[in-house]
Amino acid sequence: MNAHAPPAVRPLVDPFGRAIAYVRVSVTDRCDYRCVYCMSEDMNFLPKRDVLSLEELDRLCAAFVGLGARRIRITGGEPLVRRNVMSLFHGLSRHLAAGTLDEVTLTTNGSQLARFARELVDCGVKRINVSLDTLDPDKFRQATRWGDLGAVLAGVNAASAAGLKIKINAVALKGFNEEEALSLVEWAHGRGFDMTFIEVMPLGAMERDRADQFLPLTELRARLESSLSMTPSSYATGGPARYYNVKETGGRIGFITPLTHNFCENCNRVRVTCTGTLYMCLGQEDAADLREPLRRSASDAPLLSAIRAAIARKPKGHDFVIARSAAPATERHMNTTGG
Repeated sequence: MNAHAPPAVRPLVDPFGRAIAYVRVSVTDRCDYRCVYCMSEDMNFLPKRDVLSLEELDRLCAAFVGLGARRIRITGGEPLVRRNVMSLFHGLSRHLAAGTLDEVTLTTNGSQLARFARELVDCGVKRINVSLDTLDPDKFRQATRWGDLGAVLAGVNAASAAGLKIKINAVALKGFNEEEALSLVEWAHGRGFDMTFIEVMPLGAMERDRADQFLPLTELRARLESSLSMTPSSYATGGPARYYNVKETGGRIGFITPLTHNFCENCNRVRVTCTGTLYMCLGQEDAADLREPLRRSASDAPLLSAIRAAIARKPKGHDFVIARSAAPATERHMNTTGG
């Protein structure tokens, strides 16, 4: 035995025996869109002093890697609108090169992909999620309040040309895009992209009643199965989606169903906001402040202790309910927590 070998890292395991290997890190609450299910139209964004610097975010990610995290997803807001954000991706690439991290991924609205796709590949990013709820330019502008579908499609094309593996995420919205589900699948699969549908979640105080927006994915899947032959897939990314193989297209469709089919039993992930707040569950308010120990000490010991203490409180699952009489599961907007 090598007497100088570092001690084995005690893995992060929550009270239900789930190893925490996946960390979603928001780098900003800001976005160039105002999607109706994510933000209010008149958002008040965080002051700069409250947001972790890119150097602090890099140190935070390194701490999770040191505790056994194998996957990091960068989120927002829209992460690519943060100034100099690519310096964080360059920094994280050292963990990929060392083999201490399996994957760095990105969730984006696609608006900035034409600028950054090639550099993301250079940093070791191999796959990304692009949020895209409709291929109708007018409906896209309605959903995002002022987004440009053309810019997103140009970004997606640039990302594909750069070699990034792409998954399209669409939030299923009743009365808005359920009629487009099949065409979205055919468009995505025709370009070699996976397609995932997500149930709208009761997060944040919004202008619209979420019960009016909610479309159970059991209904959407039944609609798709009237045209497509779908069989359960063994494919898994470590995220909450359940995948199906589609015979006609050769592609995959994923369904994320926090309400109709709770996905908590195998949850191996946590979320960190751009202010350094660690949420152990998307649908619960309990959180831990990681910014204070991060800024208090040059040593990582207080930060690591705070992370371990938080994971020891990770709940078994969320309490999402969609009903006209139900309050939001949390008052946080999705962009605040990290998409």
